[in-house]
Amino acid sequence: MYADAVQKVIDELGRLPGIGPKSAQRLAFHMLKSPAEDSVRLTEAISEMKDRVRFCEQCFNISEEPLCLICSDVRREASLLCVVEEPRDIVALERTGGFRGRYHVLGGAISPIDGVGPDQLRVAELLGRMDEEPVTEVILATNPNIEGEATAMYLARLLGPLGVEVTRIASGLPVGGDLEYADELTLGRALEGRRHLAGGPDEGNGRR
Repeated sequence: MYADAVQKVIDELGRLPGIGPKSAQRLAFHMLKSPAEDSVRLTEAISEMKDRVRFCEQCFNISEEPLCLICSDVRREASLLCVVEEPRDIVALERTGGFRGRYHVLGGAISPIDGVGPDQLRVAELLGRMDEEPVTEVILATNPNIEGEATAMYLARLLGPLGVEVTRIASGLPVGGDLEYADELTLGRALEGRRHLAGGPDEGNGRR
């Protein structure tokens, strides 16, 4: 229907999450009508992002340095570790201004339908941090949907016997929603109202 060059752009845009065929068409024609320098800036920005951005060696947040800004901040509480699915969830939680601990990014959630199991997530790295860092509480802030709840319960079973307290963010978040789209007030209340799941000083084999 369209010229090959235009259809190729539509097809590539359509591969992006949340972009349907009609949205891809609108974006492609917007780019076609825009000045050439706009497209150049976009492609340069994407190339620079791919060249410079990496994963933090400690928490797996996105970063331009070996350690992200949060992990390298000595003012953060090393005893509190908040586990999230994706780096964008860190941004959402940081907007609340109510959490001063550190994070661990799993890289997704357990989803057998999608072929994602614990081995595809950064679970082993999380367990390794329990021995290397003075963590006393792990807050499970996976998304409040089926996959997120299953992941939280799986992690609670692993972490509980290690002598750390395991909590889950409260149900101030709507079930089936994503942290990325929650407002600051809702997220702040969810953090404050987190509930105990397992572990703690009197449970398990006492790692400390």
